[in-house]
This record gives sequence, C-alpha cells and structure tokens, in this order.
Amino acid sequence: MNALKNKVQLIGNLGQDPEIITMENGTKLAKFSLATTESYKNAKGEKVDDTQWHNIVAWGKTAEIVETYLLKGKQVAVEGKLTHRSYETKEGEKRYITEIRCNELLMLGK
Repeated sequence: MNALKNKVQLIGNLGQDPEIITMENGTKLAKFSLATTESYKNAKGEKVDDTQWHNIVAWGKTAEIVETYLLKGKQVAVEGKLTHRSYETKEGEKRYITEIRCNELLMLGK
C-alpha cells in the first residue's frame, strides 16, 4: 500500500505546447498544463462540462519524450504524485502552486 499514498492518474489534453528547460547539468524539465473535462446534466437536464486544469512537470527521460512528441491539444494519460511548493514574487507576495510530478506518460489518440 505504500505506492498508493500519493498517486495521481489523469487523462486529458494539453492546454499549450510544453515548456522545456535544460538545466546546467543537461537534465531536462518539461512543464505543461493538462485539461480534464467531466460532463454531467444539471437539474434542468442541460449538459454541463466542467473543465479542471492541472500543472504537470516531468524530468529527465520523460521530459525528453514530452519535448519530442507532445503538442497543444494532444491527449495523454499521466501518472505521478501531487506536490506543493511556494515562491515569492518580485513584489514580495508569497504564492503557492500545486503540481503533478509525472512519473509515467502514455500518449493517446492519433
């Protein structure tokens, strides 16, 4: 059960082309947003789409695969863990961000 403590699985579409960063040591970092959409009918019987946006980060070989194959709109399945971090803006405001650190990636669709 240890593997289930912090595990996230999502299927969605990329919101924009991935941002690729190469570190000084040559390691690659890929960042992209993933949209997941859930549909349901409201009390009036109307179809409602609820889209959630998720920040995804991938390192190393996974980031290289993202760089080579993924573009805005592509459908993918990601598996990873939920991470939280904070940073301070130039104005001194503290900001918080939640990301999914991608361990596995599966390209779906065409």
